[in-house]
Amino acid sequence: MTHPFIRPQPGILDIAPYKGGEASLPGQTKTLKLSSNENPHGPSAEAVAAFRASANGLAIYPDGAHAALRAAIAEVHGLESARIVCGNGSGDILSLLALIYAGPGTEVVHPEHGFSMYPIYAHAAGATPVAAAETDRTVDVDAMLAACGDRTRLVLVGNPGNPTGTMIPASDVARLAAGLPRQALLVLDGAYAEYVEGFDGGASLVEDRDNVIMTRTFSKIHGLGGLRVGWGYGPDHVIDALNRVRGPFNLSGPALAAAEAGIRDTGWTETCRARNAADRATLASNLADLGIASDPSHANFILARFRDAAEADAADAALRAAGIIVRKVAGYGFPEALRITVGDAAACARVTQTFAAFVRVRA
Repeated sequence: MTHPFIRPQPGILDIAPYKGGEASLPGQTKTLKLSSNENPHGPSAEAVAAFRASANGLAIYPDGAHAALRAAIAEVHGLESARIVCGNGSGDILSLLALIYAGPGTEVVHPEHGFSMYPIYAHAAGATPVAAAETDRTVDVDAMLAACGDRTRLVLVGNPGNPTGTMIPASDVARLAAGLPRQALLVLDGAYAEYVEGFDGGASLVEDRDNVIMTRTFSKIHGLGGLRVGWGYGPDHVIDALNRVRGPFNLSGPALAAAEAGIRDTGWTETCRARNAADRATLASNLADLGIASDPSHANFILARFRDAAEADAADAALRAAGIIVRKVAGYGFPEALRITVGDAAACARVTQTFAAFVRVRA
C-alpha cells in the first residue's frame, strides 16, 4: 500500500518485515516453543528479585547513562565501562550503527546465511545489503573481503552465526578486520557468545583496533528476552557517535536493574552454559543416530538438515502435530533445514521421540 505523495525513504519498501518464531499452535494446550532460541531455564533468581524490587521506582526516570549496568558489564568481562554502550536489545545498537555509518549510495556486507535483520538494517538506512557466500554454512572470510569495496561502510558478522550455529576462529576474525577498506567498520554480533566457553566475543580485537565493535544481548543466556537489553563494546569514536543518537532513556529502570543483577550472577550463567552444552550434544547425537545431520553448534540451537525441502516440511508438520514449534529457515537459504532451540533435557527428549516416530513412518 502506497500513498501518492507521502512516501517512505528509499529502501524502506524493499524491506520484508521480520517474523519472529511462533509461540502457539491452534488446538494445542501443551505447546513446546523451540523457535526463538530462548533460555529454557529462565533468568537468574537474582535478576527476577531485582526486577520486582524496581517496581517501587516506576515513577522515576531511569539512569540515561546506564552507569551501574555498564560498570557491572565491565567488571564481569574485564572491559572499560566508558567504551560500553547499552541499547534496547543488541538489535537497537545494530540498527543505530547502520543509520550512523551507512546510507544512500553505500553498502552493508553480511554473510549470505546471516541473521535476517542484517539486510533490513541496511535497507532502513537507505544502503544496499551485499551478501557474501559462505562455505559449508560457515562465514568465509575471503568471500567477505571480496564483497567489500569503496562503498562498504559496515560488515556484519554473527559469531557464532544464526541460524547455522557455526563459528570462525579469532584468527579469521582478525584477518577480516585487517583486510577491510579503511572506511569500513566491522560489527561482531555476539548474541550467542556466552554459550562458548572462554570466548570473549571479540573484545580483545576491539581493544587492538579502531575499526571493530562487538555487540551482546541479555536475551539469550541471561534469559531476559522480555526486557530487551543489549550492549556494545567499541572504540571511543564509535561509542561517542552511538551515544549522540540513541534515545536518552532507551532502557527502563526495571530492565536496568534486572540486567545488572543477572550479569553479576555468574554462577547462573555458568550453569546455563553447561546445561546447554550437555543437552545440545545429546540432541545432536540422537538426531544423528536417526539420520538427521547437523553441524557442530556453538550456540543454543542446532540446524537440523534433511534430504530436501519436502522432507523438512514433513518433519516440521510432524513436530507441530506433537505440539512442538521449531523455526523453518527457508528464508535464510535453508529450505531443507529446521532450526531447533536446545530446550531442557525433557524438551530435547520430546523432540527426539517425535523425530524417531517420523523416521519410522517415512522409512
